[in-house]
Amino acid sequence: MAGSAGTPGTPRVLRAMNDRAALDLLLEHGPLSRTRIGKLTGLSKPTASQLLARLEAAGLVLATGTTEGRPGPNAQLYEVNPAAGYAAGLDVTPERILAAVADVTGRTVGSYELPTPGRRPAQPVVRQVTDALDGAVKAAGLARDDVHRLVIGTPGAFDPNTGRLRYASHLPGWHTPALLDEIAAALPMPVEYENDVNLVAVAEQRLGAARGHEDFVLLWNEGGLGAALVLGGRLHRGWTGGAGEVGFLPVPGAPLVRQVTKANSGGYQELAGSQAVPHLARQLGIERIPSGPYAEVAAALLERAAAEDTVLNRKLLETYATRLATGLASLVSVLDPELVVLSGASLTSGGELLRSLVQDELEELAAARPRLVVGDVRDHPVLRGALESALAATRDEVFDTSR
Repeated sequence: MAGSAGTPGTPRVLRAMNDRAALDLLLEHGPLSRTRIGKLTGLSKPTASQLLARLEAAGLVLATGTTEGRPGPNAQLYEVNPAAGYAAGLDVTPERILAAVADVTGRTVGSYELPTPGRRPAQPVVRQVTDALDGAVKAAGLARDDVHRLVIGTPGAFDPNTGRLRYASHLPGWHTPALLDEIAAALPMPVEYENDVNLVAVAEQRLGAARGHEDFVLLWNEGGLGAALVLGGRLHRGWTGGAGEVGFLPVPGAPLVRQVTKANSGGYQELAGSQAVPHLARQLGIERIPSGPYAEVAAALLERAAAEDTVLNRKLLETYATRLATGLASLVSVLDPELVVLSGASLTSGGELLRSLVQDELEELAAARPRLVVGDVRDHPVLRGALESALAATRDEVFDTSR
């Protein structure tokens, strides 16, 4: 019916569009005056005043302080009300679940870590999820019902056709057929699931090295080797959610492994995964190889190699760069991305030196020549991506003033 809520071009919809534009500007720039909001949105002073009064009455903005140090009277400043909404994210690995809650501005207000060691979960996965979330919610001084949306990042991907987790046989307890329904029944907010590497790409696109880029590949190497594919600004997940599972990619220089999903291994993983770095270092005769989980050992070796210029360290970096470029060449030859982001401790620890070596090798191996950069989001990037994904949906809901 003409004039109903949601009809394009109606006053209500136009007001809602202006409201959202102003809220996004406040998120991006911080506190702004009425005059500044009017200039940035193109609205007149009276219209900007009405907009701010409307948003303040709705509990979406707060008056906070005044401008200082300028000629004339001080102007009132406005900011997004942090308590207008909350979102949560979980980063799941076989060893632990990291949980965090952020307010609508993106500030983390509570976090919690739940250890989950062992091949068999000590408690049901639903209980692990709720305990991890409750820990972060409690740390934030909130209740479960205050959280508008939860995004859970896991290795592998939940098949959209069956609801079963694939490509992550090493994640105990997460393969129960009714798991997603059980989690949905246990929690009051909508819950979404995303591949962990895809969430790193979300973090880099929103906050880091891929900002402003619509087509890029993110190569992740930490506990496992994986990739995220962003095409036209959107994550490409594939028919079963397995797009980017490049650890299984057959590559020259590694044995051809059959039934890789059962072995949880593959050519590119064996050639350039984190576990390949300490093995390569031993082959080269490098001494003082640290002990510990192979991802941490790989990061330590590559960081030391980049910092200490010796013949063996240079050889380690060059050989590893060739291995990385071998798999990347297949990806960029098919996708022709504008940018490749190197992320995960086993890639970022090599710094600019490793990046430049991979760039040089890739230009020799592939016709496409994307620019390589090192990822900027280093502090729990999976969790940060989960929060950013949950916040995007939460803001769409909370900031919609057309209803």
